[in-house]
Amino acid sequence: MKPAGFRKLSGFVALSAAPVAVLAASPALATPVISANVVNAAPYAIALGAAGFGLVATFMAARWRRAADLANASTAERLGEMRAALDEFETLLAGMPEVTILWKDTGLAPSVLGPVPALIPGETRPETVLDFRSWLDADAARELADRLTDLRIEGKVFETSITARDGRIIRCAGRLVGGSAVVRLRPSGSVMRSPASGPALTRLPSLTEAQGILSNLTVPAWIRDRDGVLVYANAAYLHFTRTLGLKSERGTAPDIFPAPARERLLKALENAGDTIALEHAHEMAGKLDLVLFPLNGGSAGYFYLPLARPKMQEDAPREPDLGHLTTVIDTLATPVAVFDKNRRLTHFNSAYAQFWALDPDWLSGRPDERAILDKLRTMGALPAESDYRSWRDKHLMSYALTTPRETPWYLPDGRCANVIAAPATGSGGVIYVFEDMTERLALETRHNALIDVQRETLNALNEGVAVFGTNGRLRLSNPRLSEIWKLPMNVLGGRPHIDDVTRAAAGAFPEDGDAIWRDLKRRIIDLNPTRGDTKGRIARADGRLIDFAVVRLPDGQSMMTFMDVSESANYERVLKERNEALIAADRLKDTFVQNVSYELRSPLTNIIGFADLLASGEVGPLNEKQRAYTDYIRASSANLGLLIDNILDLATVDAGIAQLNTEKLDIPDLIAKARAGLSAAFSGSEKPVNLKVEVAEDLPAFVADGTRIVQILYNLLSNAARFSEPGAEIRLSVEARGANRIAFSVEDEGVGIPEEIRAAMFSRFEGQSVEGRQRGAGLGLAIVKTFANLHGGTVHIEGREPRGTRVTVIVPADASQAQNAGE
Repeated sequence: MKPAGFRKLSGFVALSAAPVAVLAASPALATPVISANVVNAAPYAIALGAAGFGLVATFMAARWRRAADLANASTAERLGEMRAALDEFETLLAGMPEVTILWKDTGLAPSVLGPVPALIPGETRPETVLDFRSWLDADAARELADRLTDLRIEGKVFETSITARDGRIIRCAGRLVGGSAVVRLRPSGSVMRSPASGPALTRLPSLTEAQGILSNLTVPAWIRDRDGVLVYANAAYLHFTRTLGLKSERGTAPDIFPAPARERLLKALENAGDTIALEHAHEMAGKLDLVLFPLNGGSAGYFYLPLARPKMQEDAPREPDLGHLTTVIDTLATPVAVFDKNRRLTHFNSAYAQFWALDPDWLSGRPDERAILDKLRTMGALPAESDYRSWRDKHLMSYALTTPRETPWYLPDGRCANVIAAPATGSGGVIYVFEDMTERLALETRHNALIDVQRETLNALNEGVAVFGTNGRLRLSNPRLSEIWKLPMNVLGGRPHIDDVTRAAAGAFPEDGDAIWRDLKRRIIDLNPTRGDTKGRIARADGRLIDFAVVRLPDGQSMMTFMDVSESANYERVLKERNEALIAADRLKDTFVQNVSYELRSPLTNIIGFADLLASGEVGPLNEKQRAYTDYIRASSANLGLLIDNILDLATVDAGIAQLNTEKLDIPDLIAKARAGLSAAFSGSEKPVNLKVEVAEDLPAFVADGTRIVQILYNLLSNAARFSEPGAEIRLSVEARGANRIAFSVEDEGVGIPEEIRAAMFSRFEGQSVEGRQRGAGLGLAIVKTFANLHGGTVHIEGREPRGTRVTVIVPADASQAQNAGE
């Protein structure tokens, strides 16, 4: 639909076009048609075209005028209907006993609809409804203001009941309708009755009931148990302690009252027997208005800080001047920005410009907050939001705040800022404080991770752990403590006092549980400043052995650990008894061997003497068979004598009294003596031992005990002969190992010694059942190893390919300084 002015102009032009066209064509029409020339026909064509245009324009103008008249009539009809409907709605709203408050925009004043007298008797001004404190109780006005703030900023709908000053109950409902906040206030007709009295108030509330009430207070409040121990504190109390700089043990709130003052207050409450209000002079906070009241199982209280009330001024309220804050804001390290009611930046500090990387000169131009937010979004400095405009509009609703609001911003660069928005003035300004929470969150994350690791580690320990605070209460424990002492986990989880733990242990162990934990309690509460850590073992009546330790922690707490060592103690006792039995058996064996060896020496000497006498022929000639028997007797006697000597030598070494008689020795002479002994030992065999000797020429001077070295060589050669076939070759080689050591190696061509029994070759009285000439007594290599160690040397045994064994003894060239007396 075109505008009316345009329609009128178009109609005038169209109506005027026809006469003008006729007048313009008059000369042409008046000209007679004399010539048939085409050129002369042009004026007639022009005249006819103008006339046709005028007729068409006149028709269109008439049509447009008729459509405009119809539209005007329809619009007037609809406008009348809308006015009637509006009058009807206003009549309905005026007739309904409720008032509706509508906020269309944050920057505009709300609209109040409905009969104000129905809500506030005797009042007709709509703006009176918005002054909640004038017709509502203080608490109800505060609650309604907070809910309105949440509705307009957070979009939180609500339904609640509040109490007017005249006692009436007002039903309140807040909704968002079309993006606007709407609140309906409707009197319910009920009247708040006076509080209960008489027997209804004789029952004291419990600690749990009181906690539910005190948690909602905005003033510092607390709860104590029967013993006066602080068991609960609300958020305002904790904030107050932080402002005072008070610290306490982890997990508990600090007590703002020293012990003497706390006892006096509890005594005053006990004497009064009912709720008392008094003034208390706190050494740090000054005067406090205290309210104390008893509970079922303890007591509770709260306090106010006395504030000087400003005098009422008759002058009209003026907007406070924040200029005096400029100096203070500039000195802060925390980013701060102040905006006025028009959203213009009025104050900021250098920390704010640095935090957002903004040009201070640009900020000094008092930009609008929306411009600042848009610039930060362009820089990629704001939180990532899918709907930026909605997020910005929600943020800008801070200008409607009545109380401070905190909002976390997680920035793209990994930082986290806690944005605190608080009303700056009474006319809509805002103060923003941007607290950088990045390091704090990282620290809390690491702390929580460390706590989780410590908790898991503690729970995985095989020891029972209990940490008691300075007040005697259990601060920390693990499941193993419950298993060892049969204490319920719900008891330990309630942080019981050590007396409660003692009673629980007495119930679990009636015989001695009470006595054990009373002794442990004395160790925990020991006030001696020089006290140290203690440990011990507890033998319980049920037969279990518990090792415990009490450790003093740096913060004054005490940690106790318990370990059930019943099984390990039994194993230790059994092993100790067996070890003592083995030692006794070994001593008995040594004594037996020594006695037997000495007892065998005398008869063996007689056997050897008579055998030599028979072999000499002095008692008569012997035939071949008798001589062979005599040789066997002599050889066996010599072997037996050598065995007895070895046993006695081993006993001497074991007793620690063996000594070396060192002297300079001739190695070929030592080999000759060992060869002679070997020949005598195997003189009765069908084939003699085939011994090959190789002695290096560059040997150093050899200083050692000749008798022991001969025994070493003899036992090496006899051992090789036993594991070789008769007549097989046995090779003895002597060479220098370095400048100060000499190696004696004996090689045979026997079947070899299996790997699994090589270690047993050096054990005493271990006869080796390996294929060979004969089974030995089991002292050969044991003697070799003992005498080699006595000289400070070593023994090595290894197999040869394809068969045979090599045994090597390496001893120092000068053993005069050897101090080793055996293994």
